[in-house]
Amino acid sequence: MLKKRVHLTHSHLARSKTDARVRRTRNALGDALITLMQEQPFDTITVAQLLDRAGVSRSTFYKHYSDKDDLFMSDADEFFEQISMALSEHGDKSHRVVPVTEFFTHVREMRQFVSALVSSGKVYENFELARGHFARGIERRFSELPQGLEIPAAQRSPIAFTHAGALIALLTWWIDHGMRESPESMDELYHRMVWSGVQSY
Repeated sequence: MLKKRVHLTHSHLARSKTDARVRRTRNALGDALITLMQEQPFDTITVAQLLDRAGVSRSTFYKHYSDKDDLFMSDADEFFEQISMALSEHGDKSHRVVPVTEFFTHVREMRQFVSALVSSGKVYENFELARGHFARGIERRFSELPQGLEIPAAQRSPIAFTHAGALIALLTWWIDHGMRESPESMDELYHRMVWSGVQSY
């Protein structure tokens, strides 16, 4: 029994080291793609350029991704999953259903990259992906917050999906208007809209 336990511990450590290597590789490739997208159109970026920037071998790249589009969407999927579930995962005690301040702050800090996304047309794929993740995150928050529990359970999913769409619309408006308003004020505005609708239940 002790041998088995030691074996499992060693296996866990080996897996952790492997996971860390995989994470470093994916981060390096993601960073390389972001940098290249700010330098040239997405369509002109080659896998060879990505490998050169990231210091990753071709075989390693294709072990994880089928092409640059797969890398792009995989990174976006992971980012939106993390930020949409952040409040729940961290046990946030506020009334917020989405970390709007943090999300919009990140978008502002990545202004050049966002411009590259818009130019490439990839921003629309991103927004569609984001809407699905935020809808799930909002629905989860509804089940955790007293105000959210006032919404009939059967209606939480469609209402969450609607508010996720509103978030993307607000973000689009904010970007189009030069991101002049503070992320904090956008957070307050968004949640005022969310909870004003819930008060009717």
